[in-house]
Amino acid sequence: MSDRISVAKTYKLYIGGKFPRSESGRVYPVTDAKGKFLANAAHASRKDVRDAVVAARKAFPGWSAATAYNRGQVLYRVAEVLEGRRDQFIAEVSASEGLAAKKAESLVDAAIDRWVWYAGWTDKIASVLGSANPVAGPYFSFTMPEPTGVVGVLAPQQSSLLGLVEVLAPVLATGSTAVVVSSAERPLPAITLSEVLATSDVPGGVANILTGHAPELGPWLASHGDVNALDPTGAAPADRPGLAREAANTVKRVLTVPATEPDWTTSPDLTRLRRYLEAKTVWHPLGV
Repeated sequence: MSDRISVAKTYKLYIGGKFPRSESGRVYPVTDAKGKFLANAAHASRKDVRDAVVAARKAFPGWSAATAYNRGQVLYRVAEVLEGRRDQFIAEVSASEGLAAKKAESLVDAAIDRWVWYAGWTDKIASVLGSANPVAGPYFSFTMPEPTGVVGVLAPQQSSLLGLVEVLAPVLATGSTAVVVSSAERPLPAITLSEVLATSDVPGGVANILTGHAPELGPWLASHGDVNALDPTGAAPADRPGLAREAANTVKRVLTVPATEPDWTTSPDLTRLRRYLEAKTVWHPLGV
């Protein structure tokens, strides 16, 4: 039996493609479902939220202007790296959620498949959700979907990976950028996902992942003037009206989400993709 003491990990935030410590210097212990210590996670602060929003806004013009095909290729590359770290995700989901290895394996496989599903929609969104409009006059009229902008996401508290993928992937697939607050008690899969994003082709700032507590960080996202939409999935139902009031001050889109976490294993649809798109209608004369 070895007397070696394992190296305790202290993970950092993921902001702008880099891994900074929290500005506050705070960390908190992460344990498994049975209370065993796993690692320390950075405890993000208001300043970290502001830094992440700045990074997301800076990355938005380039990411939204990329061709839909290119975004799809970038997101598919994320799925490739997810597959390469499949065993690590299985171990982390199993420990975080207190699941048997087989159940954790099925959830990780579903998360990878879900990421591929959203990656495949990037170059089909315009065809399915756009339109050529009938006009009573010598004009062309087209309606085209465009990305919303910077989206604040409070990730699910229970589903540490599949739920996280379900709330993050559609934001990126539509061309928006994201600031995500991970599950507070189950952050390790989110942290590993941030390492996947950093080693894939995703430009820095397109996805920013903060570890911390939604009741503390959610109001700062909701009230931030440079955030265009908010997904309150990971907020407690009692906190959501307050977040909506904060968001109203900046005319922010707030997604309507179930009071309790849904079954993330059900087949996905276009609902979340639609929520991060704005309709732009263009008129143009026919010409001679």
